[in-house]
Amino acid sequence: MANQNVTLLAAVAGLGMAALAQAYDLPAVNLGSTSFLDGAPPAGPGWYVQQYLQLYRNGRLKDSGGDDLRLPTARGLEKAEVDVNSGLTQLIYQSDQPLLLGGKWGMNLILPYASFDLDPEDNFALSANSGNLGDLLIGPYLQWDPIMGPNGPRFVQRVEFQLIFPTGAYDSDRALNVGSNVFSFNPYWAATVFLTPKWTASWRLHYLWNAENEDPFKPLGAEDAQAGQAIHLNFASAYEVLPNRLRLGVNGYYLKQITESKVNGRDVRDSEEQVLGIGPGLVYHFSKDNHLFANAYWETNVENRPEGTRFNLRFVHHFN
Repeated sequence: MANQNVTLLAAVAGLGMAALAQAYDLPAVNLGSTSFLDGAPPAGPGWYVQQYLQLYRNGRLKDSGGDDLRLPTARGLEKAEVDVNSGLTQLIYQSDQPLLLGGKWGMNLILPYASFDLDPEDNFALSANSGNLGDLLIGPYLQWDPIMGPNGPRFVQRVEFQLIFPTGAYDSDRALNVGSNVFSFNPYWAATVFLTPKWTASWRLHYLWNAENEDPFKPLGAEDAQAGQAIHLNFASAYEVLPNRLRLGVNGYYLKQITESKVNGRDVRDSEEQVLGIGPGLVYHFSKDNHLFANAYWETNVENRPEGTRFNLRFVHHFN
């Protein structure tokens, strides 16, 4: 009887790995990390450093139908959840030199780091490579000066060509990794509209393309895998309740994978990922050079990825 149980669990573990092959392969991208007043750096040209702290909690793994994914354990099939603690350190230089169509050039560098907590830990299908540095992001960009109105700025925008390099920790024996082991191209357009001098709306629209992973998760038995293309959007609107100090608002994000992932060069049916997150947020301006953003997001409408709650803190400092 014991041997029959082991055989059954091994077979179910194989099913869990097959499900993983169909999804959960997009790299980590900006989901709600940026929000209010996103169309321009808050204090003009110069050097900026930004520090992010992100907590992701009760991330229930979902399948292609939005149902809970169950992993095999010694006790049978159990619902799976993941918690993530992550941080990002960002260095930005904004020049005062126009380069193209009036846009002033700038450069953005981001280094992430993260740890995972997978529950149940004693499952037979998934494991995590935790507590390591992630993939380096380098983003040259063009920033346009605000379009001014009679009562202040009306519209400001930026275009960035983000390049994500596979420098992060990656172990093909582990299903969850901080690094993706692939190069990704993740350009975006960000803008802020001043609906009134106190009321703003902002967005950041990304496109995501991923190269081929030539060393995918080994238990899948595949020679190569490639995550599909995706679009993802951050959106936010805030109202200034304390002049030059505090803005309160609502923030959200949406990700939609628009092409199927590939394994050994073949499309994998029903592998597209999707998530919608929305919640409250604020930005507090200590001074023109120091700013604190706080955001919370509750996820819904999820397919082929975790569905949980995300909390984000971001501190911005501008060097004079």
